[in-house]
Amino acid sequence: MLYFYPKDFTAGCTLEAKGFSNLKKEFMRLNAEVVGISADSEESHDSFCNEKSINYTLLSDTNGIVSEKYGSWIPPYSDRNTFLISPEGQIAYRWISVTPINHAKEVLNILKKKV
Repeated sequence: MLYFYPKDFTAGCTLEAKGFSNLKKEFMRLNAEVVGISADSEESHDSFCNEKSINYTLLSDTNGIVSEKYGSWIPPYSDRNTFLISPEGQIAYRWISVTPINHAKEVLNILKKKV
C-alpha cells in the first residue's frame, strides 16, 4: 500500500500517518506493507517518525518524480492519494484526494476484501 501526502507535521497528514501506524499490525497480518511518500526531506521524515511515533517507511520525493508518475503531484506538494498495489505490481485499488480521518480503516477494509 502506497500513499502520498502533502507535508510532515501538518494536522491532516499527522492524523493520516498515525492512522496507518495504529493499524500496522493488521496490515502486516494481511501481508501488506505501508509506505508513505511526500516531498519532505529524509531529515524531516526522520523527525516526523520519531516525534509522532510513525512505525513504517516514509520516502522522500523532493522533486515529485514518483508522485507525478502516480498522478499525485501538485507542485510543490504530493496530493493526498492512496494506491493498493497487488503482489504483481498492479494497482488494485485507488483513493484520490482522500480525507485523512479514518482513511487507514477504509484502506484496511478494502484490503480485507481483496485477500
